[in-house]
Amino acid sequence: MFAAKAMPVNDPSHGFCRDCLALQRGSGPRCHACGSPRLLRHPELYKLHLAHVDCDAFYAAVEKRDNPELKDKPVIIGGGKRGVVSTCCYIARIHGVRSAMPMFKALEACPEAVVISPDMEKYVRVGRAVRSMMQALTPLVEPLSIDEAFLDLDGTERLHGLPPALVLARFAATVEKEIGITVSAGLSYCKFLAKVASDFRKPRGFSVIGEAEAVGFLAQQPVTMIWGVGKAFAATLESDGIRSIGQLQRMDRGDLMRRYGTMGSRLYHLSRGQDDRQVSPDQEAKSVSAETTFDSDLASSAELVPVLRALSEKVSARLKKAGIAGRTVVLKLKTQDFKIKTRNRQLADPTRLADRIFQTGMQLLSKETDGTKYRLLGIGVSDLSDDERADPPDLVDVQSRKRALAEGAIDVLRGKFGKNAVETGYTFGKGRNAHPPEPLDD
Repeated sequence: MFAAKAMPVNDPSHGFCRDCLALQRGSGPRCHACGSPRLLRHPELYKLHLAHVDCDAFYAAVEKRDNPELKDKPVIIGGGKRGVVSTCCYIARIHGVRSAMPMFKALEACPEAVVISPDMEKYVRVGRAVRSMMQALTPLVEPLSIDEAFLDLDGTERLHGLPPALVLARFAATVEKEIGITVSAGLSYCKFLAKVASDFRKPRGFSVIGEAEAVGFLAQQPVTMIWGVGKAFAATLESDGIRSIGQLQRMDRGDLMRRYGTMGSRLYHLSRGQDDRQVSPDQEAKSVSAETTFDSDLASSAELVPVLRALSEKVSARLKKAGIAGRTVVLKLKTQDFKIKTRNRQLADPTRLADRIFQTGMQLLSKETDGTKYRLLGIGVSDLSDDERADPPDLVDVQSRKRALAEGAIDVLRGKFGKNAVETGYTFGKGRNAHPPEPLDD
């Protein structure tokens, strides 16, 4: 299928075809071997080795793969009128639909869209298959989410018989053929610009940003391109008259740090294309959480507590499956006017038990049930560690030990007969007006 060795590689004058990988001489608009217009040329093409790979509209792409009738239709992954858009296909994006958009606004923008509830188990399976293919290329794979990762392909040329650029293009073609979804890739000399490059020309994109062009390229870009500059900080910069990265390039590092603290140092370095972060394959999760958006706003404990219990069980199941525990319990609430409240409490010992997460969450929630109406509730744990020292016997609260033993028995039954085999009095027949958690996918 691939003809990458038709000519000597590593010659910067030789681009290649992204479809058949045939190397190209000259500047013709189409591949001399297969006629494809998807050619890649760049003077530093065979010098660069840091890549960022991002699956295109991942959840929607998986659903379209599994249901060919959806191929030419706008597809939104999300839930209910009170939920948010987890992701959407590119057809829906043309109509103005975006991730994290409230569902009612998405349907106003694209009323003909097909709405599908997320199937996270399926997406995780596909994401793991793609990641396994990444790890076959290099051990240096740093996952950022279920559908994207950094890869360091330095030193892999002898293994694959091809330079990193061609290995990356072959990987993208193989994913499309074997998994049935598409990816976009960015190749550069640092992580920041590899991530920037992968966002260009989606879907099925492959862009390159070399070191020689970095400063000039960045000078023309808005400050929001810099990692960590969100809407709020961009507004702060604009109030100071700073809109472009080129303006940051003309500023002194000390001045930026006096104005913006440690973020000022980041602005100084990234605006100049300076990023020495390494690809770290051992990135650990910082927290485990679950949240849900309600069909209608809830205010009373009677309505919120069953949902809190169900979410606590979901977080506990994830912790137990991963063999980890958390020491800090975090409660998240979103009011009907979209204001977010977070409350947390540190435990004496790490926990992975649903009961302990729930009981702590209830204590935090009790202070917030003052008549305020909420549209979202979430619970999670942070300060993660392995579960070797989690949940030691409580000599004071004897009942907690009994509840822990009961929870273990319930886990055994659910393992045999399914997660719905046993329900607690908190959740049985209650809390049914909430959507399942809706993770976002870009």
